[in-house]
Amino acid sequence: MKPSSLGLKPRVAVTMGDPCGIGPEILVKVLASSDVRDICTPVVVGDPGALRQAMALTGIRLDLRVIGEISVLDAPESPGQGIVLCPRELSGADIRYRNPSRATCEAVVLYIETAVRAAMTGAVRAVCTCPIHKAHLHRHGFPFPGHTEYLRDLTRAEHAVMMLAGPKLRVSLVTVHQAIAEVPRVLTRERIAEVIRVTGEALVRDFGIESPRIAVAGLNPHAGEEGAFGREESELIQPALEDARSPHWEVFGPYPSDTVFLRGHRGEFDAVVAMYHDQGLIPIKLVHFHDAVNVTLGLPIIRTSVDHGTAYDLAGRGIADEGSLRSAIELAVFMARNRLSSPVSRAGTAGPFSG
Repeated sequence: MKPSSLGLKPRVAVTMGDPCGIGPEILVKVLASSDVRDICTPVVVGDPGALRQAMALTGIRLDLRVIGEISVLDAPESPGQGIVLCPRELSGADIRYRNPSRATCEAVVLYIETAVRAAMTGAVRAVCTCPIHKAHLHRHGFPFPGHTEYLRDLTRAEHAVMMLAGPKLRVSLVTVHQAIAEVPRVLTRERIAEVIRVTGEALVRDFGIESPRIAVAGLNPHAGEEGAFGREESELIQPALEDARSPHWEVFGPYPSDTVFLRGHRGEFDAVVAMYHDQGLIPIKLVHFHDAVNVTLGLPIIRTSVDHGTAYDLAGRGIADEGSLRSAIELAVFMARNRLSSPVSRAGTAGPFSG
């Protein structure tokens, strides 16, 4: 890795996401923040025209340095200058709020690929992603359900786990973009144990928590009530807990999902493993709607993301809230610093999501 990317002020590649959504707007708001510039050097991977359009919309003025190659990142940086890595420039006709073109969708995928390549080569210490619109990407040939699956493919990672992390509650998901009717069928003992292990490793390595406590939610009401309301707890989840036990973390459960997230929010656990998407995301969005961060665990790179979509209904109005992006960048920096620390110093590191 390049020495310039390893310091206390790391470079973070921030993908623009869909230029026709709120991505460019929340980006210029965050780039204008001295708080963000004080902790890292953001490198926007996206289109400078979309940023300038967002600057005109918000009245924010930024000095942008546009580059076309990752290698140019090693050039001297000017204080206060925003760096934009643009692998492919879009036309003004392509940047229409709420209406992305094929060219826009292809550029969105290229932004992700470029940011991952920069992280894999050490040019940046982390990747932070703005929202994409999956349905539009799928219409133009994107074969992956979303960011998480694509990042796993790009990095050749064996495992990828979605976690939503807020200041007081962290939730990992066993299944993600799965129809609710299919969840009981696709749950396996092996996958549940894998998610617990990946979560435990990340809590130690990336969040700096010594001996983290992980709670696991049941699938059924009252966690099955000893088989009265379902047998997944006894046949899948409990055996998976035994498989995932480690001297480095503690595992508890399965617990009823109507109380376990409250217990996690109160600090009894460092993370909760949920069985399916809405089981985990409803509680965390209830308590951390503007500051929760989507984190992909299990990758060889650090990846965080905003916890919201492209918000086409807000695009072009200048009122989008940048709080989740700010939190995502802060967490990426926090994780990058923890990865550079020794196990002893990791255990003592404090930060906005350290609990």
